Parts: sequence; structure tokens; C-alpha cells
Amino acid sequence: MKHLFKQGANASAPTLLLLHGTGGTERDLIPLAEAIAPDASYLSVRGNVSENGMPRFFRRIAEGVFDEEDLIFRTEELNRFLDEAAGQYGFDRRRVLAVGYSNGANIAGSLLFHYKDALSGAILHHPMVPRRGIELPDLTGLPVFVGAGTNDPICSAGETEELRALLEGAGASVAVHWESYGHRLTAGEVEAAAAWYRSRYGA
Repeated sequence: MKHLFKQGANASAPTLLLLHGTGGTERDLIPLAEAIAPDASYLSVRGNVSENGMPRFFRRIAEGVFDEEDLIFRTEELNRFLDEAAGQYGFDRRRVLAVGYSNGANIAGSLLFHYKDALSGAILHHPMVPRRGIELPDLTGLPVFVGAGTNDPICSAGETEELRALLEGAGASVAVHWESYGHRLTAGEVEAAAAWYRSRYGA
């Protein structure tokens, strides 16, 4: 998978897995990583799917309707890539914190839904429920930050609460930060994510 890796100064910090939104690239979320954890290493990945020339992490049938078969395949592909990248770059595979926005947050959520040890935590900006009707792995104690919009036209407040309930039902520790700017990723939401990160992992 096309990607960028940067070794951080803080060896004790988790490695950030940066996952862009639809139409983004592996460079999009680097400023987000620098705002949240400037001393952490990061692995920023470009989605392998193209939708009318826009990179994505998995196909969709329509707005908000996922191609579930492709989602499962691409989630496995990303999980396998993380194993390979850990070997290539020497980071701790057991300490990977996903930072995703929109489509990137959805593939990160799918990693949580499908693989017990894929991530050690996640910062999900405007995610949806990746799949329904499946049993989640044991996520006991796994920290998750969710940035959401009360008036998000793509991801409703009800969907955010459903995702929270599913993750908490599997044992995850979920913090939801609400704003009222639709599907936008705002400076206030980034600041809230950074404060959550510091409370969990230190400065």
C-alpha cells in the first residue's frame, strides 16, 4: 500500500496509523498527527480503492452504503500491511493507534470490529458503524476517541451512539466529543483529540 513513515522522537509513544477521508492521500492527516502527538512515529497510508479517481479504503454502493464484501477484504489487506510495515520499520505492532477521518475512520473501526489485536487504540473523526450483526472481538480497556457532529449529514448522532454502544459492549473505553459543524473536522475537535491523547499517553 502506498504510504509514508516517519520515525518519532518519543519511542514510548504508540505509532499513529493515519487514514485519510475520501479523495485524500497519505499526506492529508500529517498535520493532524503533528497536532495530536508531535513526537510520535506515524505510518500514513493511502487507500487502495479509487472512486472516480478519489482514493478510498473500500468500495461503497452509495453514500453511506458500504460494499460489505470489499470492506472485509480491504480490512484484512490493511491488517496484513500493518504486520509487514512493523517488520520493515521496526515499530511495535501491538502499539498502533489509528487516527482516521470519515472513510479512514470507517476502515479503522472495521479493524476494531474484525481483529482483536489490530489496534491498541483509535481516534475516529466522524465514523459510521462499519458492520452490523456480527460479534465484536474482546476490546476490554481499549481506548477510543470519537469526534462527531450533532448535525452531521453523513453520520447521524444516532449512528454515533450506536457505534459507541457496540464498542462499549465489547469492553472498549469510548469518549465522544460533540460539535455542530456537520461532517467537518474542526480545530476544536482536533484540540479535543489531542487533550484525550495526552490524558491517555502523556505529552
